[in-house]
Amino acid sequence: MHNNPQHAFDPIQLEVIWNRLVTLLEEQAKTLIRTSFTSILSDANDLSAGLFNKQGDMIAQANTGTPGHINSMATGVRHFLKNVDTETLKQGDVLIGNNPYEISGHLLDVTIVTPVFFNNDLIGYFASTCHVSDVGGRGFSPEGESIYEEGLHIPYMKFYSEGTVNETLLALIRTNVRAPYQVVGDLRAQVVAQEVAIARLIETLEEFDLPDVEEVGAEIIRLSEEAMRNAIRELPDGTYENELWSDGSEKPIRLKCALTVKGDRVHVDFAGTSEGSKKAINVCLNYTLAYVNYVLKATVAPDIPSNEGSFRPVSISAPEGCVLNAVHPMPTASRHIIGHLAPVCVLGALHEILPDRVPAEGAAAIFALQVHGVDFEGEPFSNVVFNAGGAGARPGKDGLNATTFPSGVKGTPVEIIESTSSVFIHEKELREGSGGDGEFRGGLGQKITFGVRSDQAYHVPLMFERTQFAPKGFSGGADGAKARVFINEQEVQETKKLYTLAADDVMTLHLPGGGGFGDPKQRSAESKAYDERNGYVLR
Repeated sequence: MHNNPQHAFDPIQLEVIWNRLVTLLEEQAKTLIRTSFTSILSDANDLSAGLFNKQGDMIAQANTGTPGHINSMATGVRHFLKNVDTETLKQGDVLIGNNPYEISGHLLDVTIVTPVFFNNDLIGYFASTCHVSDVGGRGFSPEGESIYEEGLHIPYMKFYSEGTVNETLLALIRTNVRAPYQVVGDLRAQVVAQEVAIARLIETLEEFDLPDVEEVGAEIIRLSEEAMRNAIRELPDGTYENELWSDGSEKPIRLKCALTVKGDRVHVDFAGTSEGSKKAINVCLNYTLAYVNYVLKATVAPDIPSNEGSFRPVSISAPEGCVLNAVHPMPTASRHIIGHLAPVCVLGALHEILPDRVPAEGAAAIFALQVHGVDFEGEPFSNVVFNAGGAGARPGKDGLNATTFPSGVKGTPVEIIESTSSVFIHEKELREGSGGDGEFRGGLGQKITFGVRSDQAYHVPLMFERTQFAPKGFSGGADGAKARVFINEQEVQETKKLYTLAADDVMTLHLPGGGGFGDPKQRSAESKAYDERNGYVLR
């Protein structure tokens, strides 16, 4: 642990400053959403925003965003500082990079880091990680067999130098992606949002007569670490194990974890997890850690701020080259599929010691689609849409319908999809009977049928999960329904594959439901009547 800062902050003053930091980070996130060029950011909120000290430790984060982005960025910013000479940074410089093994796990997530100067001194950094609509190569697809096939890899470098954009880099990006207008627009939105955050931070420092964020940041981190360690001490020491299975690509994949509580620390070991896949479903260790940190804190200490301090008592390990510890040049474009199941495996281990806090398994992996092709005008389009299955039932409550967990990314409204792309939604409704039965019912998945407005073939890289292994119910609850995929009403068996469809073909997705919780015989008559009335159960 770090030593206490020399400045003695009054608790009320510290609380005011903390709330100010969170508020200005929310303004950063909201500015990014308002100025973005794609529904990935404006509607799905697949983004993150954070404030870091000079050492690259995360002090605070915006509430808006996803754990996979913010928690991987929390450790990923340090790699920028290792690879860029920070002594030469100047006002107006902006850094960029998308190293998949050290930050957010795939090339589609681009991180932008802006140094903050106050009274001519470098005092910290604002950063954001956002999912761009396209990155070239095979793009958002499970088909790649090495990182070199998957798209444009941007090394740690300057995006802006003293306020002047790197036109060479922009030309390379525009030339290598399918949707240059949207990609470059979103990258510029990240830069603008961080300029807004810097202005608000300087106002805060001046108002509270602070020279920098070092002391206040150190105190916030120290208190967060202390609170997290105290929460862990409440857990019984021991090692708790769990495993679950994924459909995988070439063959099913086993995720196995051993969660060890010892005093004020938690370590999760994924030894026994399947080796890496030839296809792009591998997960970098940093992304695995991001989601383990998220579910542990959400379960054990949900009210503690997420920052460097609350992360320090948690560590993980996984065999190098296994599906949860991808190393160069393993492909990772569809890393979310397995990456969102890893924390579910950890929650299963926690269920042994915290049965009243851990929900049943849900769909977990988001059902992401990157539909790309050529529209009626002959212009290429590439549109990313996120869809959610049902969440697992909770102790004391039904599962949430069509809700992503643990990702937290939002679904995009049909009206937005159809007005901003050539994708056409024929049908979108809750999937009747998909939630697992129990005293508390699992959340329902969705049924979605879509096609495109085009006279040419289009492409859909399927990245689907839960077709072979249903979300498990807990404490006597029934499993949720498995996923299914149809093309022109014919069921397809390969759900991690690039499909090329004729212009008039349609695809139908049956998204899985969440597992139930508790004995179905204990479900109340009122809840059963509610399900019947709303068409949630099969008649």
